[in-house]
Amino acid sequence: MPKTLLQRVAACTLIFLPLISHSALGQDASFNDYLLKLKQEASAQGISQATINNAFPQIKRFKKANVAAAPSQSQTLETYLPEVVPEWKVDTARVLFNEHEVLFSNIADKYQVQPRFLVALWGLVSNFGDASGDYPVLSVMASLAFTGEDTARYQREFMAALSIMDKEHLKFDDLKSNDKGFMGQTQLLPSEYLAYGQDGDGDGKKDIWHNVADAFASAANLLKQQGWNGEDTWGRQVQAPADLKAEFIGLNQSQTLAKWQQLGVRRFDNTDLPNREDIHASLIMPDGVKGRKYLVYGNYRALMHWQAVNYLGEGDYFGISVVHLSERIKTPQ
Repeated sequence: MPKTLLQRVAACTLIFLPLISHSALGQDASFNDYLLKLKQEASAQGISQATINNAFPQIKRFKKANVAAAPSQSQTLETYLPEVVPEWKVDTARVLFNEHEVLFSNIADKYQVQPRFLVALWGLVSNFGDASGDYPVLSVMASLAFTGEDTARYQREFMAALSIMDKEHLKFDDLKSNDKGFMGQTQLLPSEYLAYGQDGDGDGKKDIWHNVADAFASAANLLKQQGWNGEDTWGRQVQAPADLKAEFIGLNQSQTLAKWQQLGVRRFDNTDLPNREDIHASLIMPDGVKGRKYLVYGNYRALMHWQAVNYLGEGDYFGISVVHLSERIKTPQ
């Protein structure tokens, strides 16, 4: 029976490993055919045959796999923050902050990352571990690579997940993620686990799924490697002149606090900024010139690693929600 136009279009839009051509696979390529190519690539990258034999028979097409959606265009920080940082989440964060005080103190000493930011991240990215995800990450990544727009990225993460299974001697079912492929209580990609994963309690394992010490140590290590400065905070909400030139606005622009003072930027209460030349800050306006304005420092940029990798649609809304929760933890009402 001749193929319909829709079938021909679907066959032509499948994307495979960069070294695999569409013509080589043909228009009848299936997910199972694709797994065979991934298996060959895994072997070529040095994944053990035992891991390959264990993992691949268990990989299934995961149709729920998807990428993050952006907030509604009609939403502003005034509506977004109460939605993603409700009072119950603030209360929970404060309780857990106190409950893990000794652990956080040890992590702060080792990585020089203030614990309140780790708790805020924990609450935002996985709802304090309750929304870590229970899907097999290898199935999720293979499916995203097979049907997604950023195929090369998901292929790399698939291979990284296989490498974790191989190096850490984990079972297929040990590697769980959400439906976007982010793993554990602090939602790391497989490649991030390999690069930043830490054994937080010295038991010889890096279990970011069930062990909060490992999850927090791994997140703290990631932030440290992203340039976190334990002597500084994230930034501050400010007032800015209405006629400030657009060339000064944005996370890709940076000035000293002294320069911002000269440009007319002031603290939110309209007092002078700190008189410091050593801090470079960016002025961001997530809702435009009529919305909230923030001067953000290097630590904010480090936190935005999670946005850039995990929450592609949310931009500064994600970063501001994390620091907003961290401030609420810092100053209980």
